[in-house]
Amino acid sequence: MLRDHEFDPVAPEEQERRLQEEEFARRVRREVLRMERGDAEEDIRADLEQEALERVEAEESARREQRRKSSMLWQFFSGSILVREGVSRYYPYMLCVAGMFFLSIAVMFTALHLDMKYSRLSREVQMLRERSIRLEEQRFSRTTHSAVSARLRERGIPLYDPPAPGERIETR
Repeated sequence: MLRDHEFDPVAPEEQERRLQEEEFARRVRREVLRMERGDAEEDIRADLEQEALERVEAEESARREQRRKSSMLWQFFSGSILVREGVSRYYPYMLCVAGMFFLSIAVMFTALHLDMKYSRLSREVQMLRERSIRLEEQRFSRTTHSAVSARLRERGIPLYDPPAPGERIETR
């Protein structure tokens, strides 16, 4: 019988399936031999232990993450506290508190501004008092008896002093 090298009665998909079946059969035979020798039990036990360790680590990390996320401080800083269902009913109160904070800050700055204005006006009043005292001293020095008599002599006006001092009136 002559073989035609161009025609292959087995389709490529069938050929691929056969190769996969042969590979699977080889793996099964190898595994059966390992089980008969006892090597597979140790591998299975090691795999089970490894899976248990991985499961414990995953649970521990999930527990840590859950604890971190459930912490009020974390929720406050991350903002996730605002999306919780129980907190939504407190929004008006939180907005009121925020408004009070801003109002408090505005009142504080207004008070500081008025305090600075009061200090400035106090300094001005003190300077005006000092000026008043200086002017009063000048007026007093200009209106003494000798200063008045000297001015009258300059102008040629005679000044007559009474011969006897006046009587004192005492009030009680």
